[in-house]
Amino acid sequence: MFLKSIFLAYLATISIIPLYVAQNLEPKTSGFTVDLIHRDSKEPPLQRTNNALRRSFDRLTRLKALKCSKKPETEIVTSQTGEFLMKYSIGTPPVTTFGIADTGSDLTWTQCPPCIKCFKQIIPLFYPNKSSTYRRIPCKDATCRDIQLGSCSKSRNNCLYSQGYGDGSTTEGELARDTLTLGSGTGKTASFPNITLGCGFKNSGLFGEDESGIVGLGAGKYSLVGQLYPAIQGKFSYCLVPLSSETGNTSKLHFGTEAVVSGAGVVSTPLELNTAEVPFYLLTLQGITIGNQRFYVDDDEIDSKQRSKEGNTIIDSGTTLTFLPYRLYNKMESVVKSTIKLKPVKDPLGILDVCYYTPKDLKFSDMIVHFKGADVRLKTDNAFVRTNNVTTCLAFKPSADFPIYGNLAQTNFLVGYDLLKRTVSFKPKDCSRS
Repeated sequence: MFLKSIFLAYLATISIIPLYVAQNLEPKTSGFTVDLIHRDSKEPPLQRTNNALRRSFDRLTRLKALKCSKKPETEIVTSQTGEFLMKYSIGTPPVTTFGIADTGSDLTWTQCPPCIKCFKQIIPLFYPNKSSTYRRIPCKDATCRDIQLGSCSKSRNNCLYSQGYGDGSTTEGELARDTLTLGSGTGKTASFPNITLGCGFKNSGLFGEDESGIVGLGAGKYSLVGQLYPAIQGKFSYCLVPLSSETGNTSKLHFGTEAVVSGAGVVSTPLELNTAEVPFYLLTLQGITIGNQRFYVDDDEIDSKQRSKEGNTIIDSGTTLTFLPYRLYNKMESVVKSTIKLKPVKDPLGILDVCYYTPKDLKFSDMIVHFKGADVRLKTDNAFVRTNNVTTCLAFKPSADFPIYGNLAQTNFLVGYDLLKRTVSFKPKDCSRS
């Protein structure tokens, strides 16, 4: 209840997005695209899906544990911070690495020598002393005071960060600035100097061998999106390939002019941000329609003081399932059960509540998620997920804390964020062809 109260308290701070600080960036780019690689891309589709479903609950715990403070050091950087890896390069000459792309985190960090304590990493480490553009951030620097991630090094008089969390995950190191380069398989790249990042000397958690840390894509001004704000005109978008896809195609993350979502079928809803610099992107969920039955969010279920409050739902690319308030979920579940005439079975994973025996693909009438000003029509694969060869389950769960609009509901949509206009737009699209 305490965490819920804190979450609602920072929602009350919502106001116009603050001006982002990006130092000495290159002129505005025409836009660029990077690949998003699922963390379990080497696994068969069914195993990939099952792993992602299990991580959803760790992710929910992470977001619930976020203490709402103006200090970004309260981010809960855990091993379950996201589902997709992003390829990028650091330094001069550039060193290619992969970080977990996380729209719920701000600080971008990577493991660095001296690796006093690091998780196993088979991709190359970034060596700061080999980069001609690497600059440690002094303690007196405004960035160090703003971020307040730790303390000062007495020997070097530079800014350090240290984060330790209840799940045992940790990252410690120094704050620095260096050139960061982004690009895609097309060979087109864009480089940005003086990007603030963390160089982690002590790191732990269940990170994979093919990843080196976190790429913060959250709403704060020191996230990668925040620091690139002038160059990308405050725009980014992504198109997520379904977990069940066997095409081998990767999801895409677009920046700048390439991130514009337009044309037939686009719907847009207000994006809520807040001056507390909490890294979440927030939307206003109003209800859900199944068939000819519409159900509304009960304002008093969230909090009696938050009735008609804007920004009651987190949109998150790192959470697989969608979590709804209990009353809304129960109404939806009841209609789904009365509509689907298949044999109900238990989820073999023991995770989801409504499952059916489906040796063939389940067909279900479209479900509509109602955000303020935008009706997002879901297909069967957005609302249901196969957990084994003969079982398909409803990909929603109830949450007593706050709603989260997860990535299964977002697959095969081009989802665009415009931080200047403060909107999120959805356009149906076959993301395997993007």
